Amino acid sequence: MFNRLKTFIAAGAVAVAGLASPALSADAVIGISIPAATHGWTGGLNYHTKRTIDRMKEAFPNIDFVLATSSSATQQVNDIEDLMARNINALVVLPFESDPLTEPVKAAKAKGVFIATVDRGLSEEGIEDLYVGGDNPQYGKAAAEYFKKKFPDGGKIVVMRGIPTAIDNIRIDAFNEALKGTKIEVLDMQYANWNPDKGFEVMQDYLQRFPQIDGVWAGDDDAALGAIEAIKQADRKNVAVLGGSGMNKVIKLVQDGHDMVDADIFYPPTLIIPAIELVTMKYATQAPINGRYVLGSPLITKDNAAEYYFPDAPY
Repeated sequence: MFNRLKTFIAAGAVAVAGLASPALSADAVIGISIPAATHGWTGGLNYHTKRTIDRMKEAFPNIDFVLATSSSATQQVNDIEDLMARNINALVVLPFESDPLTEPVKAAKAKGVFIATVDRGLSEEGIEDLYVGGDNPQYGKAAAEYFKKKFPDGGKIVVMRGIPTAIDNIRIDAFNEALKGTKIEVLDMQYANWNPDKGFEVMQDYLQRFPQIDGVWAGDDDAALGAIEAIKQADRKNVAVLGGSGMNKVIKLVQDGHDMVDADIFYPPTLIIPAIELVTMKYATQAPINGRYVLGSPLITKDNAAEYYFPDAPY
């Protein structure tokens, strides 16, 4: 299925380049529901969403797009209800949180709306027709492998979880599984919401409670930046901080040999691009789109950081 989806994207790129014939297009309204730019990753998500919509509108004028950005799960539920009132044919949704969004999206599916979920997924399997996301088991495993290599004789680490979502559960489960049988001790796990301010707050709590912390898995680059600031203010030394997602600022720290940050895990906000493109292809060219499109989450180190550093990108 992965190869078939790549073929559809390639076909879509050709169609965009040649401005697909209106004869091949079908009138459709595609609703897109994503979180507002509450932190760097979602800021990049919003940027790439709007840019992709503009490209698709220019290429396929018979396809309409309605974008809703939500600052909370409650608002996103309401936004989806509003999108349904617009008689959308398809919904591309990146849930703010998995549990609250599952029933509204399921209700949309029951009314015949094509569902494409991105990144965080829903708390019930089988609702979406298309899923586009990163390799979340690999993401969690990569973090565990990093700490196993960093502390082969054992160490004490703390973890910052993200927002309560399906992908956060998958990452943590894979992380815990990969650490089994090691001498690494996980002192605590708390939600930091993939947010720098919350990351700072959680890290302050960890530093006050634990006299020895060898490593921090912040789970996200925004939270990692908050953790780094808290560690600096506490004047704690020899603490390794691992974030994730591939923020340019953090990749630059890896490149420059920062004393706390020597690696990162890739998980780009560009995930939204193939989701929008594929759903557009479904209605513009009648392509039978469905399945899973999964991007890898490799570990970024000083040796390969240049491949992932894009200084002109918004994130």
